[in-house]
Amino acid sequence: MKPNPRLPIPFLCLLPLVLTACQEQHAAPEFPAPEVAIQRVEAHTIPIEWEFVGQTESSRLVEIRTRVEGVLDKRLYEEGTLVQKGQVLFQMDDRPFAAALQGQKGTLAQQEAKQQNAKRSVARLKNLISQNAVSQKDVDDAESQLAEADAVLLTARANVTSAELNLSYATIKSPLTGLSGKTKKADGSFISPGQDGLLTTVTQTDPMWVKFSTSETRLLEVNEAMMKKQLIMPENANFVVDLHMADGSVYPLSGKMNFSEKQFSTETGTREFRAAFANPDMKLVPGQFVRVTLKGAIRPDAILVPQRAVMQGQQGKYLYVVGTANKAEIRPVEMGDWYGDDWIIESGLTSGELVVVDGMSHVIPNMPVKPLPPADNARGSQP
Repeated sequence: MKPNPRLPIPFLCLLPLVLTACQEQHAAPEFPAPEVAIQRVEAHTIPIEWEFVGQTESSRLVEIRTRVEGVLDKRLYEEGTLVQKGQVLFQMDDRPFAAALQGQKGTLAQQEAKQQNAKRSVARLKNLISQNAVSQKDVDDAESQLAEADAVLLTARANVTSAELNLSYATIKSPLTGLSGKTKKADGSFISPGQDGLLTTVTQTDPMWVKFSTSETRLLEVNEAMMKKQLIMPENANFVVDLHMADGSVYPLSGKMNFSEKQFSTETGTREFRAAFANPDMKLVPGQFVRVTLKGAIRPDAILVPQRAVMQGQQGKYLYVVGTANKAEIRPVEMGDWYGDDWIIESGLTSGELVVVDGMSHVIPNMPVKPLPPADNARGSQP
């Protein structure tokens, strides 16, 4: 007899329950949406600053040279100290110049006497010619002698002035207030004008100049941003310039721009700028390297995100944006400069969007997340 292929009715009733239990046992578990910190980005105006490496230089460097030939008697200043305008630095032996002046004054006196005599002769002959006692030629000759005497007298007076100048040049004074340099000539040396006539230098330190330069590429980027209205410069380029010293300290006084080169250097491809700083306490000396900060420009409608929110992928930089249904989507972005702890976003984000700033490692693209406020008050969310 053949076995009955039909199952028992009680077993058939239990079969759906068994199959349902098996399906529930093998179903994929559901994970909760990961918690992420989000931040709403808002466009607002921010100040823009630029930093450069600069070097201090004197606003005026003067070479102290002799104007006359003679013997250097003595140095009257201490090398390396601050000298005042009009202070005597060197004294030459002035006796030859004083003697020359006296000789020129004597010559002047002689010429003055000759001129007076010529005047009297002309006056006398003019009285006699009315009486026909002398000829017209005699009068003409006397007037010519008077004119010659006048000319010689002018020369004598000029020689006296020249001799007075030479005597004054024997006392060499500082034309400005500044730091004195090392003496180039020893006392008793014979000095003369020309290549060998340099005695020392005086360096003006108040105000002090700071020169710095920037590349052509950077200037082109700035010009492009200005054309796009992404950057607004201060009126009349009236930047505020701050200095940071080599030890990190901030120079207490701000400076002003006072020069910008109009062409690029053919050697370095850079363009030079210069700022002036008051230096009453002489904290700045020529040759120092400093960090220059240029302030005054602004960027309107800037969008900032924390640096930690931006990640690097194979296609470039990206971040996560929380959209509808709290789903996180990848958003490629183009970065600009740093601004404190934030990035300036050039493109890829619009004002009002929600950006994931923490918990990115748990995010799966296009999957829901649980948004939370950021732990810190990031700058990108502040207007």
